[in-house]
Amino acid sequence: MLHEPRLILASGSPRRQELLRGAEIEFEVFPADIREDLNPGEPPLDYALRMAREKALKVAAQFPSDYVLAADTIVVLDDQVLAKPRDSQDAQRMLAMLSDRGHQVRTAVSLVAPSGSIETQSCVTAVSFRKLGQDEILKYVATGEPLDKAGAYAIQGGAASWVVRVEGDYSNVVGLPMALVGKMLRGSGFKNLKS
Repeated sequence: MLHEPRLILASGSPRRQELLRGAEIEFEVFPADIREDLNPGEPPLDYALRMAREKALKVAAQFPSDYVLAADTIVVLDDQVLAKPRDSQDAQRMLAMLSDRGHQVRTAVSLVAPSGSIETQSCVTAVSFRKLGQDEILKYVATGEPLDKAGAYAIQGGAASWVVRVEGDYSNVVGLPMALVGKMLRGSGFKNLKS
């Protein structure tokens, strides 16, 4: 008997998993293991789109009869990609750059259907921070939270009180634009959606 195609999330991100669970979407987790190097001269959004697509295709090769969802979130300030910080000093540098400024959070989402078709789209949200004191930055970095986050912050975590404006999809800043994901899943024929 054929099984109903599952949704495989090609990400180990707890935040993405929480968002999917919150939307009551059933899924299994199988993180993609790929190199995430920025190509010389590659525009930020092109990089995120390429990363999401590569992650989805890598995992889809192992789950050809299921749906595979992958995403890549980047923080962009003045056309510069702020990826996950290398270390505490790098996190401090990024947060100082974001202080009292607006930036963009861009998430590329890629969905591979059991038919083998692939769709990749993106969502952009504008976020503005208030002015941050050096002591605040040091205290936040000491928690360790920024070290595995693009742009060195979690909007739903310790950086929540720094945000003065969000224009666009809040869930995108957390790591997965749920309105876009729902639209892509519905459009691909995925059946296990609550709404």
